Amino acid sequence: MGFLNQVLRWAHILAGIVWIGHLYFFNFVNGPFQGTMDGETKKKVNPELMPRALFWFRWGAAWTWATGALLLAIVFWHGGALFDADQSWYASRIVMVLSVFVAPFVYDAVAKTDFAKSNQTMAGVGFVLTALVILLMVYWAHFSYRGFNIHVGAMFGTIMAYNVWFRIWPAQQKIIAATKHGTPADQALVAQAGARSRHNTYMSVPLLWTMIDQHTAEAGFASYVEWIPLLVAIGIGWWIVAMFYRQATKVKGF
Repeated sequence: MGFLNQVLRWAHILAGIVWIGHLYFFNFVNGPFQGTMDGETKKKVNPELMPRALFWFRWGAAWTWATGALLLAIVFWHGGALFDADQSWYASRIVMVLSVFVAPFVYDAVAKTDFAKSNQTMAGVGFVLTALVILLMVYWAHFSYRGFNIHVGAMFGTIMAYNVWFRIWPAQQKIIAATKHGTPADQALVAQAGARSRHNTYMSVPLLWTMIDQHTAEAGFASYVEWIPLLVAIGIGWWIVAMFYRQATKVKGF
């Protein structure tokens, strides 16, 4: 099991680098670059560039999620790292299902609302909902520090993988086909793909915090407020991404 743990972590990190590297390319490099091209240039470039990039993007997401789910099962669900002490699995199973498998559909419903068109409003609602999930994990399911950190990461990662395969990739297939044939892309699809990609970018930085949870286990906080560092990391992470977006528009070609 120890060797399997090592191999899965190796594969998980490799796949994550491939996935998140392409996510940042799309948002901080390709997005601003697309605005510099005319229609004819896009017609030549995008049908060649985007399918190649999206191949690594979506399969990086799939393998990151799959290896992460296996690690979650091995280390936390069966490895004894989920709790600080023996606890009932009743509340824990409910919270695990809600946070990992139900959360993407709750997020999807929220992301389709009119108020979600505002980044600030969506961030506020997302922050409150995430805080509620964390409090459920801590005070109802009695997860350990590592337990609730990694399950929030699993929640973000599952939402992000859901966006890639069921919202971004299907929309991009239609957008690229329209560009190749010189016809206007459906603006609703463009908006959807762009919004979901932005949401993934914002979730990615706090996700990294949860992935190093083993190394932040000694946060120095009392047990009843040990969830505070995670919420702070989420807020700081979202601020960092906003800074990156602002900087991305200032970087110019030669």
